Amino acid sequence: MSQLPTANPEDVGLSAVALDRLSAALKDRVATGHVPGAVALVARHGKIAYHEAFGLQDPVGGAPMTRDSIFRIYSMTKPIVSVAIMMLWEEGRLLLSDPIGKYIPELASPQVGVVVNGELTLVPANRAITVQDLLRHTSGLTYEFRGNTLVHKAYIAARVSRLKQTNADQVATLGSLPLLHQPGAQWEYSRSTDVLGRLVEVISGQTLGAFLSERILTPLGMTDTRFSVPEADHGRIAEPFAKDPEGGMDISLLDVKRPALFESGGGGLVGTAIDYAKFSTMLLNNGRLGDVRLLGRKTIELMTSDHLGEVRASPDLLPPGHGFGLGFAVRTSAGMAPFPGSLGNYYWSGAAGTSFWVDPAERLYGVLMIQAPVQREYYRLLFRDLVYAAVTD
Repeated sequence: MSQLPTANPEDVGLSAVALDRLSAALKDRVATGHVPGAVALVARHGKIAYHEAFGLQDPVGGAPMTRDSIFRIYSMTKPIVSVAIMMLWEEGRLLLSDPIGKYIPELASPQVGVVVNGELTLVPANRAITVQDLLRHTSGLTYEFRGNTLVHKAYIAARVSRLKQTNADQVATLGSLPLLHQPGAQWEYSRSTDVLGRLVEVISGQTLGAFLSERILTPLGMTDTRFSVPEADHGRIAEPFAKDPEGGMDISLLDVKRPALFESGGGGLVGTAIDYAKFSTMLLNNGRLGDVRLLGRKTIELMTSDHLGEVRASPDLLPPGHGFGLGFAVRTSAGMAPFPGSLGNYYWSGAAGTSFWVDPAERLYGVLMIQAPVQREYYRLLFRDLVYAAVTD
C-alpha cells in the first residue's frame, strides 16, 4: 500500500490551532539552534491530519528537511522485528515458551554474573531464556552502555557492538558472556531483540534484512526502510549537529551509507516518517493495512498487553504507570506518568531522537523523526503533550 489517506484536522477530531502550536514549538527549537530539523506526523481514525518538516536535513550542507527525509530509527527497529517473530509464531514455527537454546545452542546454558569480593563469579541460570523473555526484555541480557558493572565491562571487552560481524557472530559472543540477571527476574533493556533478529534468520533460512523486506516492509509499502541507504538516496539522509548544542557532546551516528554486515534487530534500520506511519497504521488496525494482513487481532492484543506484572523495571526507560509487552512499552494506568495518554497506549523510540506511539482508544498515533540523541527525552514528551492537547473529540 503506497499511500495513506489524509484529512483536515477538524474532520478527525483534532484542533488545527493546537497543531499550529506544535509547529510553532518545533520551529522555535530549530530557530534557536537546539536541533537541525524534524519531521512530525499525526494520524487519527486512519487518516493523516498532520505531516510537516522543519529546519535542515543536513546542518553542514544546508539541505532543507523534507517529509521524505531518511532517519536512523535505531530502537524503533525493535517493534518491527517483534512483529516478524510473531508472524513466525502465527505459523506455528515457534512457541513463546520455547527456550531460545532450542534454536540458538550458544544460549542454551546461560550463566549469571555475580560479584563476590569484587570478582565476577558465574552461577548457572535458574531456568532457560524463553522467546517471551527476549520479546519483553526479561532475558537477563543487557546493553553494554546501561551500566558499569563487571558484566557490562565484559560486554565492552568482547566488543559485542562491533559492526564487522554477522548476527550469528554476535549471538555466539553473547553466549560466551554472563547474564546480568536471572532470566525472568527483572526487566533489563538489552540486546534481546538482536537475538530475536538471529532467531528470525535461523527459523526462516533468510537474512534478517531479506525476511523483513519480503514479509513486512514491501507488503506495507515501506519503501525507504532497510539496513542501509542506497547511493541514489544518500541526499535524503538526515544528519545531526556535530556537537550537541546543549551539552557540547560530540555526536556520532551510525554510518548508513555502507551496506550493513551486522543487521541489528535491536537498532539497525533507517526509514521515513511516512514508512513508520504505515507500520503504525497496521498495528492500530489490528494487524492489517489495506488488503495486507500481517498479524491477527488477538496477536496484536497479546503484543500490546503488559507482560511484566510485578517484575521490576528500569524507571529511566519505563515511566510510572507503564509495563512492557512483546516489543512495546504499554500504558497500564491513566495517571502516574508525566505525559498524557490512554490505558493501552503502546510506544517505543530510538536513541537518535525518533519516537512513535499508538493510542487504540483514541484511534490516534504519532511519529516524530529527529536526529538529536542527547535531547531525545525532551522531544518525546513535548511532541506527545502537544498532540494530545489537539484532541477535541
